[in-house]
Amino acid sequence: MISAFANTWRVPELRDRILFTLAMIIIVRLGVHITLPGVDAALIDEWTRHMAKGDGGAGNPLSAMLTVFSGGALQQAGIFALGIMPYISASIMIQLMTAVVPKLSKLSREEGGRQKITQWTRYLALFIALVQGYFLVASLTHPETLRGIMSGIEQVMRGRSLVPDPSFAWHAIALLTIVSGTMLLMWIGDQMTERGIGNGVSIIIMVNIISGLPGALVIAWKQFTTGVDVNPFIALKLVFMLAFLVFVIAAVISITQAQRRITVQYAKRVVGKKQFGGQTQYLPLKVNYSGVMPIIFVSAALSLPAIMLTWFAKGQPWAAKWSSALAMGGWAYYALGAVGIFFFSYFWVATMFQPMQIAEDLKRNSGYIPGVRPGKPTGEFLDFTMTRLTFAGAIFLTLIFVLPTGVGLLMDIQQGSPILQFFGGTSLLILVGVVLDVMRQVETHLLQRHYDGFLRKGKLKGRYDRLAQTGNAASSTVLVYLWVVIAILTVIGASAWIWHK
Repeated sequence: MISAFANTWRVPELRDRILFTLAMIIIVRLGVHITLPGVDAALIDEWTRHMAKGDGGAGNPLSAMLTVFSGGALQQAGIFALGIMPYISASIMIQLMTAVVPKLSKLSREEGGRQKITQWTRYLALFIALVQGYFLVASLTHPETLRGIMSGIEQVMRGRSLVPDPSFAWHAIALLTIVSGTMLLMWIGDQMTERGIGNGVSIIIMVNIISGLPGALVIAWKQFTTGVDVNPFIALKLVFMLAFLVFVIAAVISITQAQRRITVQYAKRVVGKKQFGGQTQYLPLKVNYSGVMPIIFVSAALSLPAIMLTWFAKGQPWAAKWSSALAMGGWAYYALGAVGIFFFSYFWVATMFQPMQIAEDLKRNSGYIPGVRPGKPTGEFLDFTMTRLTFAGAIFLTLIFVLPTGVGLLMDIQQGSPILQFFGGTSLLILVGVVLDVMRQVETHLLQRHYDGFLRKGKLKGRYDRLAQTGNAASSTVLVYLWVVIAILTVIGASAWIWHK
C-alpha cells in the first residue's frame, strides 16, 4: 500500500489531479473562515472560544447535520454558511422524483436526459439556497433564535449586537453573499469532479467533517489527561477509545464493502464466425445499499418536532419534556430513529432498486441466474434477496446511529461532544464512503499504467465505471497560478495573525 501511494506521484496526470484537488480544498476551507460583511467578527471570535469549552449546541440533531455539511461556516457566520446542503437537498429530491415519476425516469434514460436533470437540480438548489439564506440572514439579527446552532452566544454578547447595522441593504448583501457562496461551492465541486480526483461534492463534505478532528482531539486530550480527577486509569480510557475507533472504522469499511454476489450465466451465441457469451459473471448486491441516506433523512425528520415544540408550545412543561426526549441522547430520539432508519432503508431500496427491470435486462441479453427461471421469477428472487440484505443493512445503520451515545455513556463524555461524531452517525459513514471512492479512482489510474494497486491480490470492491472523470486534468500553468495565489494568501493571513497577536 505504501508503494501505491508513492506511485501516485509517478503518474503525471494523477499527480496534477491530486494537486488541483488539494488547491480547491484549501480554497473551500479559507471561505469557511471569512465572515459575512456587516457581521461583528470580534463577537464571533469570542463566541467561538466560548463554544470550544462546551458542545456548541451539537446536541441538537439539526445543528449536528448542518455542522457536517457546512464545516463550521454556519457557526462562523461565514460566506459558506449554508455549505453544500442546498445542493445535497436538491439532489436527493430530484433523485427520489426520478424514481417515482415515470416521465423523469424515462428522461433519465434518454440521450442528454441526465444533463437536463442535472440542470434542474442546480436550479432547485438555487431556490433552496435563497429560501434558507433568507431565514438565516433574518436570524442573524436575532441570534437567540439560533439557540440550537449558536448556543451560548447570548452569554458573550453583553449588550452588543451580532449585526450592528441590520439595514435593508445589509440584508440584501448578506443574502447575495450566502447564495453566491453556495453556488461557488457547487462550481468548485464540479471542477474537482472533472479535473481533480474523486467526487467533488463528497470531498467537500468529507473535508468539512475532518476539519473538526483537531478540535475533538484537543478536547479528548484535555478531558482525559488534565484536571483534578485525572489518574492513570482515566488516561487509559483515551488509549481504549483510539483502539475502539480503529475497530469501528474497520467494521464500517467491511460492511460498506460487503456484497452478495449473484452468479449470472450468459448463453453462448454464434454471430458469423465468432462466439459470444458462455462466460460467468456476478451481479453484486450491496448489504448497505442505501448508504448514509436513511440516517440523513432521520436526522432531518427528528429535528422538526423539537423545533415545532419550541415555536408553538414555548414555556409549556410537557413541551420541554418532549423536546428533551427528542434531543440527541433522548430515549424518543433513538426509538423513533431506529424505526425511521428501517423505514427509509426499505423506502430507498424500493425506489432505487428495480429487480424486474434487471431481470428483463438479463433476459434480453441471454443472461440467467442458475436455478432460477428468467423473467418474473428472476425479479422475485432478486427482490427477496435484496429484502434480506436490506434488513441486515438497516441493523448495521441503527448500530452506527446509536453508537456515539453508547460511547459517550461508557466513557462519561457529554452527549453532542465533537469527540463522539467520529464514532458513528452520518460523519463516519460519509468519511468511509468518500475515502473508499477516492482510493478506487486512484487505483484505477495506477492499474491502467501497469502499477500495483493498494492491495496485493485483487482490487478494492465497488463500481469503477462511475469513477471516470469527464474532463481533462488541470494544466501545469493553472496549477502554478493556483498554488502561487494560495501561498500569497497564506503569507497575508499569517502576517495578519502575528500582527493581531
